Amino acid sequence: MAKIMLVEDDPMISEIFKKKFEAEGFDVAMVANGRDVLKLAASEKFDLILLDMVLPEMSGIEVLKELKNREKYGEDIKVIVLSNLDKTENEKEARENGADGYIEKSHYNTSELVAHVKRLLNEFEEQKRNRERLSGKVQAGGNNKRILLIEDEEIFLEIFGKKLEDEGYIVEYANDGASGSKMAMERQYDLIITDAAMPAAGGDEIVRRIKLDDKTKDIPIIVLSASLDEEEKKMFEGLEVREFFEKTKIVPSDLARKVNKILQ
Repeated sequence: MAKIMLVEDDPMISEIFKKKFEAEGFDVAMVANGRDVLKLAASEKFDLILLDMVLPEMSGIEVLKELKNREKYGEDIKVIVLSNLDKTENEKEARENGADGYIEKSHYNTSELVAHVKRLLNEFEEQKRNRERLSGKVQAGGNNKRILLIEDEEIFLEIFGKKLEDEGYIVEYANDGASGSKMAMERQYDLIITDAAMPAAGGDEIVRRIKLDDKTKDIPIIVLSASLDEEEKKMFEGLEVREFFEKTKIVPSDLARKVNKILQ
């Protein structure tokens, strides 16, 4: 998970934030004053710095200006202002001095804040990958690996399949369970993604066929579903499915990141 620096001089708020972010898997460093922010940023690499504006020793804006000295702190350093100061009055100044975003503390509870930070980190990662591809520094991550996408709704075939193809994967499609099972048995794939509810053969039947065949049993499988109750989740866990997601709660970039992680 991401490594973040939380800059907050209120000990009680600092402890609440630290516990919540760590509970969500973040590697968290807590800092209470501006000068220590600069010392730590110069010695360690962080995926994100959440910076309060009112700090001892140096103001948040002074710290921000120094952090954006890219030669000293790195080109990719990301800084989000996390402050009780009014966004309308202060975001413009923060942006002008290099802030990558502005979050008003009062608008989020701790769970919402963590979720928002996760979204921002995903956006930054996606932007970086797109810049690198456009500059020719890296190629798409698929390396000609093959994915079978079994899904009966055209919209999901299109949006998920297109994103995976953009990542460099070779994607083959099946829009019913019978043809998907047949393709899985007859062709070679590095990953299979299937809907849980399919015409001709359900997702559980597809997964069982794959797992019972020695040629295909080790292929990682991701299950998508319009909704999954706890009993269905346990059933798929018992079938050693790698991941399962609700289709309406995962965007193509999130699915692509999960696929990249599994196939890297």
